[in-house]
Amino acid sequence: MTTLQIETPRVFVPLLEPARYKGAYGGRGSGKSHHFAEGLVEDCLMHSGTRAVCIREVQKSLKESAKRLIEDKIESLGVSQYFNVKSTEIETPGGGVIIFQGMQDHTAESIKSLEGFHRAWCEEAQTLSARSLELLRPTIRAPGSQLWFSWNPRSVNDPVDSLLRGPKPPADSIVVRANYSENPFFPRELKTEREFDAQHKRDRYGHIWLGEYEPMAVGAIWDRLTIHNSRREKAPTMGRILVGVDPAGSSAPGADEHGIIVGGLGEDGEGYVLDDMSTKGSPRQWGERVCAAHDLHSADAVVCETNYGGEMVANTIQSMRPDIRVIEVHATRGKHVRAEPIAALYSLGRIHHVGTFPTLEDQLCGMTAAGYEGDGSPDRLDAMVWVMAELFPAMTRPKTRTATIKPLGVGGWMG
Repeated sequence: MTTLQIETPRVFVPLLEPARYKGAYGGRGSGKSHHFAEGLVEDCLMHSGTRAVCIREVQKSLKESAKRLIEDKIESLGVSQYFNVKSTEIETPGGGVIIFQGMQDHTAESIKSLEGFHRAWCEEAQTLSARSLELLRPTIRAPGSQLWFSWNPRSVNDPVDSLLRGPKPPADSIVVRANYSENPFFPRELKTEREFDAQHKRDRYGHIWLGEYEPMAVGAIWDRLTIHNSRREKAPTMGRILVGVDPAGSSAPGADEHGIIVGGLGEDGEGYVLDDMSTKGSPRQWGERVCAAHDLHSADAVVCETNYGGEMVANTIQSMRPDIRVIEVHATRGKHVRAEPIAALYSLGRIHHVGTFPTLEDQLCGMTAAGYEGDGSPDRLDAMVWVMAELFPAMTRPKTRTATIKPLGVGGWMG
């Protein structure tokens, strides 16, 4: 009888529980792949005859697969005698097997060859297409079978993100976020690389090392490292709280969302983004959402723009709740010009996100000095900017000059 002792970083402990879907996302050096490779070796030893497939969207050769990593784990755990490592696959105890495949090579017919498999580990899952997920999920159907995903997020629209981090993930799923800071085995060499990127690749640092979404625009006036460094787990006592609203032009299917952001000014004089309650729907639906945000956070007022639907916002809200104060503001400059003073406050460490707001942060990193380069409308960004502009008026309102004009003497300007 062999007893395995596997040191598991605390961040991965939830994944030791049984679940149909298991996911770990995050940046480089977090140990995601090492955890799943060890877990696969363990499962093959614990359950005789286990059949597993390691999946990538595209796999041109076995060098691109996790085969070498799994072989290393088999050796380091001292269980080589139970496995038969072949050139293209690994035979496991009890007649099982671990194979390595690319989803792009599969059709609706060929994928059926995986129906009897017990584990499917999707590496670099951010590259999986919606088609690949649709083929794979119902195929892995053996009793007690599981689907594992490890990935570094690229976009909120990636199919794996939509599946496991969307508003309605599968009920039987466990997902953890893991970064280098949770890895007790983080090597010194990577520490040096991380510190270099923190100094010289600020726009890419958040994606590479923190598992944030990819920067969406070159020359963005926000960067993910700045947002992350100012992030807070808990807000201090608030002196003033506002709900910002940026309504979409339509409630039709496919229309942009209505931006609804809650922000406040702490007693410490700092700004805090407290909640993102953006939604789609009719004026009545988003109006109810705004009222709910106001009540949930005990807000002092709602801020909205009068140029594009502001009067409609005020009328919608006050028809439901006449007691809610609505502050109407008028846009005299373009979105990117209004956003720049707020971005400057972020860079000064004056504005903090209480928690993580992926879609809002995506939009922030899509705003450049020339305009917005992301998809759709920056609804959440606009709503946040209106809140912070109202909370920090000295930073955002045009300054005026005062000059004293002396009357000219008798005889005109020539004396």
